[in-house]
Amino acid sequence: MAAAKPTLTDSLSFCLAQLTAAAGEVLGGGKDTATNETPLGRALLALRTRHVKAAGGIERFRARGGLRPLLALLRRAAAAGPAPSQAGPGSAPSSVESATSAGPAPSPGPAPSAASSSTPSPPGRLRKTLDLALSILANCCTEGACRAEVRRLGGILPLVTILQCVKTDSIQNRTARALGNLAMEPESCRAIHSAGAVPLLVESLTACQDSQCLQSVVRALRNLADSPQHRLALAQQGAVRPLAELLAAAPDPALTLALVRALLELSRGCSRACAEQLSLGGGLGPLVSLASHPKKAVREATILILANLCAQGLVRPALGNAGGVEVLLGELRRRRGPSGAGPASQQPLVRAVCLLCREAINRARLRDAGGLELLMGLLRDPRASAWHPRVVAALVGFLYDTGALGRLQALGLVPLLAGQLCGDEGDEEEEGREAASWDFPEERTPERAEAGSFRSLRSWLISEGYAAGPGDISPDWSPEQCPPPPPPPEPAEPASPTLGPTSLRTARTLRTPGRSPAATPEEPWGREGPALLLLSRFSQAPDPSGALVTGPALCGLLAYVTGSPGPPSPRALRILARLTCNPACLEAFVRSYGAALLRAWLVLGVAPDDWPTLRARPARRQHRELGEMLLQNLTVQAESPFGVGALTHLLLSGSPEDRVACALTLPFICRKPSLWRRLLLDQGGLRLLLSALTRPAPHPLFLFFAADSLSCLQGLVSPTVIPALPPPIPSDLDPPSPCLYEPLLGPAPIPAPDLHFLLDSGLRLPAQRAASATASPFFRALLAGSFAEAQMDLVPLRGLSPSAAWPILHHLHGCRGCGAALGPIPPPGQPLLGSEAEKALEAAGRFLLPGLEEELEEAVGHIHLGPHGGPESVGEVFRLGRPRLVAHCARWTLGPGQCPRKRALALVGLVEAAGEEAGPLTEALLAVVMGVELGGKGSSLEC
Repeated sequence: MAAAKPTLTDSLSFCLAQLTAAAGEVLGGGKDTATNETPLGRALLALRTRHVKAAGGIERFRARGGLRPLLALLRRAAAAGPAPSQAGPGSAPSSVESATSAGPAPSPGPAPSAASSSTPSPPGRLRKTLDLALSILANCCTEGACRAEVRRLGGILPLVTILQCVKTDSIQNRTARALGNLAMEPESCRAIHSAGAVPLLVESLTACQDSQCLQSVVRALRNLADSPQHRLALAQQGAVRPLAELLAAAPDPALTLALVRALLELSRGCSRACAEQLSLGGGLGPLVSLASHPKKAVREATILILANLCAQGLVRPALGNAGGVEVLLGELRRRRGPSGAGPASQQPLVRAVCLLCREAINRARLRDAGGLELLMGLLRDPRASAWHPRVVAALVGFLYDTGALGRLQALGLVPLLAGQLCGDEGDEEEEGREAASWDFPEERTPERAEAGSFRSLRSWLISEGYAAGPGDISPDWSPEQCPPPPPPPEPAEPASPTLGPTSLRTARTLRTPGRSPAATPEEPWGREGPALLLLSRFSQAPDPSGALVTGPALCGLLAYVTGSPGPPSPRALRILARLTCNPACLEAFVRSYGAALLRAWLVLGVAPDDWPTLRARPARRQHRELGEMLLQNLTVQAESPFGVGALTHLLLSGSPEDRVACALTLPFICRKPSLWRRLLLDQGGLRLLLSALTRPAPHPLFLFFAADSLSCLQGLVSPTVIPALPPPIPSDLDPPSPCLYEPLLGPAPIPAPDLHFLLDSGLRLPAQRAASATASPFFRALLAGSFAEAQMDLVPLRGLSPSAAWPILHHLHGCRGCGAALGPIPPPGQPLLGSEAEKALEAAGRFLLPGLEEELEEAVGHIHLGPHGGPESVGEVFRLGRPRLVAHCARWTLGPGQCPRKRALALVGLVEAAGEEAGPLTEALLAVVMGVELGGKGSSLEC
């Protein structure tokens, strides 16, 4: 088959020459365009079908200068239409440059739709020329370099003029397509807006019937919504309502996709105008229906549109009535599922669901659709921590929904709220005034930072005639100091008060419904405000103990009160006071060790995070006063007839854990001697507590609480008796007693030794037989009896080291307090078990030297339990198992004036040292608490 014969139109040069000639005729004004219409049409057709569509064809067309005559040809078409009525010769925007065009460009502007509707259709040949030229231009504008060239040559204004003057569907389609391609760049987008194209495109939406043309117009509007300012301009010029009406008319699938994509762009940062038009256009119902569309692109775009609309309070009730609540909840639940998307895709849905909680009708729908469980799941998810403040603020909407509050409490909301009080992650995002609840639309105000109480007060002042208008009153207004009103602002610049960050924090308040606006007190409303409000609501229940009087809830409240950088919210203090004054909470405070926690955290300044490390964080005076006040509230409840019965029941009939908790708590909240004596002494509460020390701890701070409780009980039993402490350590200024053994050690001993003791190491120690025999029954039998050693001058002492033998030889020769007993004692921080001190004590017992044993024990106490000793030494001393040292350890642990942290650490060491043999420790602590000695001396109180 022979190849096709080449034609003139196969040459790009020929086609460009025809295009240039056609443009030049018009610009020169000397020829009839009808004579050259057919060659021009063939050239344009070849350019569109072959040259521009070929690989690299658009770039060659631009490089050969084809855009200039093509735009000149379009100006010719624009000049052929009727002159616009709105723009004059100087009205072209500065961004549309036409200085480099081939001739004087006309300056038409957008005309009213009424004027353009009467424009007759162009002749068929001119319409074909326009179709081809616009198609070529639209294809060229798919490349960035061509878009920049068209903008430089001033090609946007002719397109807007054609859109205004020629109402043929095909020409409108290609013009809208070219404008849509140009709008892909911000500079061109601004120029198109400035040229007045938006009203013409909106008019085309209602006038065109062709689906292809509508798709091009919709796409152009979508591309023109490239910034918040342009989206607002489109909505204000009525671009949203026609789109919604087209969507409600159930168009074909391609147009449906174009519509939802355009609405998605226009609804970003949804403005009031956008929401109103979409609702008035009947688009809410179709959008909800399209949320289940089989095509993924349509479905996802629709869901995001619904989420964007939730930013406007005026449309949320209608959206809920159309089924939007269920749709958004279902989609969020799906995305949070195992096969769902990541957190980024969930964020708009979380925001939308939280905003839906601001209206009562939507809260009811959300509650019935399982939204409470979904919100609780978000609060439990650490990956969603950035949204936690928003979720908590949304749950405030259910403040007076008793059923919802009960469900939230059952789902574990209270500990999560307590954890939010001091959380650092996430922050509640500020919403615009349009996002306010539509349940009270009259309270909408342009000032974002104004408090609810201030808004109500201002409305009341205006209604009563005290103020002429909103501008007369600022948030800093007060009746005592009422400055003259400022001059009215200019109409173009509405007044809004400027508040700093501090003012924003203090001015954000919550109005209590049902209260007079002028009587509503200002409540600080910081980041923790929503959580505190919900906790306060829970605390007002008849019996809030099950939810609020728990370890996590109390820890959260106390952490907020003590850790707040500024003054804590009075609401938190009221919650704590309300709980401690409620008789129904008394048993919960006992079971959860709440009273002990209040005392440790507020009065003593020891938080759970401070234990067991010794962090220097003294309790502040205001915290200490708060703790004492709360404990006094509990004391009032405990000493009432109801409290006495409750505590007696817990101690005698409760579970083992409850009985221990009751015994530990009683010294903190009972001040009546008859009550605590009966419960702790007569009915065995004290022994119950002591026996629980060596069991598994029921609370992380149990041993700290126990040490503090025993110390408090000791103060109750013996408020004026100070337990005996070890005698003071001899100072360097007080010379020790004279040593009677030292004269035997010199080169000329006086008197001369008549005996030597031989140690296992081979060391020989001199001694006096008579003095040694009278010091101990053991040595009397050994040296003056019938044993062979009585006749020996060198007596072996087996199993005795030199360090251990040194205090024994001194003691045998009458030394008392000469310092020899301090020799085998290791310094604090070194173990006593296996040391020379233990060997010396063992030898003193073996040789029947009780006086030496007591002296050695006192030396151990002086060194390890004196001013230079620490709580870690108490357990080491206890491990020696000496009764007097055990008593010393107990007295050191519970001694008056002892640091609470050191006291608790010492008790921990005692418990570890005691192990399973808790009897000696229990008896020693009991004796110290009761103010008696282990030998039976002292008070006659029995337990």
